[in-house]
Amino acid sequence: GNQRELARAKNQKKQQEISKGKGRNDGLSVEQRKFRDAEVMREKQRKKEEAKPKTQT
Repeated sequence: GNQRELARAKNQKKQQEISKGKGRNDGLSVEQRKFRDAEVMREKQRKKEEAKPKTQT
């Protein structure tokens, strides 16, 4: 019913944003986005390591 219509409209708008060249990258180039994502992943990994009890030496 209505929920499906709303979801379809929302997705259509999202697709338009992506095709316009916006999407998730906030106007960054592919390289810049990869670099930023890599930084985020390293930060997450570091936090995960800190949260773990130290078992290995």
